[in-house]
Amino acid sequence: MPRRLQRCAAVLMAGVSLLGMAAPNAAGAAGDSQRPTTFYNPPLHADFPDPDIIRVGDHFYFATTTFANSPGLTILQSTDLLHWEYVTHVVPRLDGNVQFDLENGGAYRGGIFAPSLRYHAGTFYVAVTPVGQNTRIYSSQRIEGPWAMRVLDREAFDPALFFDSDGSGYIATSGGWDGTITLLTLNGDYSKVTDARKIHYHKGAEGSKLIKRGGYYYLFNAVPSKLALVVSRARSLSGPWETRAQIDDTSGGHQGAIVDLPDGGWYGFVMIDAGAIGRMTNLSPIFWQNDWPVWGTPDAPGRVPATATVPIAGKPAVRPATSDTFDGPQLGLQWQWNHNPDSSRWSLTERPGYLRLRPTVANDFWHARNTLTQKGYGPHSRGEVVLDVSQLRAGDVCGFGTLGKFNAHIAVTRSASGALQLGMNVIEDTLQGQKTEVRAAALPYAQQRIHLRTEMDFTSERGELSYSADGNAWRSLGGPFKLAYDWQSGTFQGPQYAVFCYNPQRSDGYIDIDQFNLRMD
Repeated sequence: MPRRLQRCAAVLMAGVSLLGMAAPNAAGAAGDSQRPTTFYNPPLHADFPDPDIIRVGDHFYFATTTFANSPGLTILQSTDLLHWEYVTHVVPRLDGNVQFDLENGGAYRGGIFAPSLRYHAGTFYVAVTPVGQNTRIYSSQRIEGPWAMRVLDREAFDPALFFDSDGSGYIATSGGWDGTITLLTLNGDYSKVTDARKIHYHKGAEGSKLIKRGGYYYLFNAVPSKLALVVSRARSLSGPWETRAQIDDTSGGHQGAIVDLPDGGWYGFVMIDAGAIGRMTNLSPIFWQNDWPVWGTPDAPGRVPATATVPIAGKPAVRPATSDTFDGPQLGLQWQWNHNPDSSRWSLTERPGYLRLRPTVANDFWHARNTLTQKGYGPHSRGEVVLDVSQLRAGDVCGFGTLGKFNAHIAVTRSASGALQLGMNVIEDTLQGQKTEVRAAALPYAQQRIHLRTEMDFTSERGELSYSADGNAWRSLGGPFKLAYDWQSGTFQGPQYAVFCYNPQRSDGYIDIDQFNLRMD
């Protein structure tokens, strides 16, 4: 079989493995049509935090936090709330802060938080507040973009964009765990704030979402100190508001809201802190009781069910893209750089069918630009890359592993004498800085191609790294390491797969990435 066909076959098998593993998260017993009739939470077993989901016609759209990853502000689409595909990144390149270019320590745990996605009068809108900047409103008539941007005159924490039935635009905002909810009134083209007033208070509230149903406005707020979600309702946006507790992390999650279905039903979406994998999004049926939304079912109210009837039956079992042969003219939407990349140091055209990474100048992994990432999936997933390392130069440090709280990787280097070597380090990001544990150093390696594997097991919260010369015989290197999520250190995200290449000095070396395969089993 020709090499290109071998590569495509390998990626196809990885995709089949992914779909086979994804099915338990999205399907239960099959009905007469052999389509799933039930699903299991979470539909996406990965870190997709701060969800906002809307419906436009027969499609649902899901916006999520992306922090300093670039391109930023990811949107996925679905026809049934269960099976999602990447559709766009709203922000091609982060701006407004040199730290987005990994200068001055970088912007890990900063960047883009909690976008608010809405659709009004034929146009998609996203309101978002990059950390330390004023709120932006992006707009496009196509979900794929391109997106125009307006910048407001103030910072609205976790903005909740809302369009009333008369077309008036508003943003509800509450942040810093203060609990004061402020309503900003926008002008006719939604480019300026014309009024700001306090409309409600609930201790500790943030993460607002605002919708309207019938004669009531509904305001959803997270209470992070309690990992809880509350809902308030009022006949007028100015109040008075009544507030009721909804759910919390012991019953399903603490930040989210609800979305309507084409048949008039409702479903809830809610984020839950889920251990080392980070924050995942659960789905729940919603029923109404005296004009209050209730999570769950009448038989089991007040909690997100582990399994439930599919919201919309009979839709195809598509999944977000993962594996890649790098044959296209652009990177797939599953990929993001750790910060804004140096575009002169990577290429998909210099060697067609490969992604070429040239070393960026950095003293260590944590501060190196052009680290290419995608999400780690649970309960267990395994990423493999095939690298051509023949053009490495002395001092180049290039390889594959994880990016997160614990940054474990196998690096391929070339010594001053010209010999290739392997090393394995675990770098923990702490409040005091990075702690590096050298697990293996200067292991000789004689081949020009290498297969590297990173395994993430979120049931044990452990990872493991291994390498192979041929993709068949694998050797573990360095032993198991921790997987962890931490909002105070690391990246504020669950562990990501990461391919990297850096050198403390300017280098004309490079690696060529032949393919990336993601499997779940």
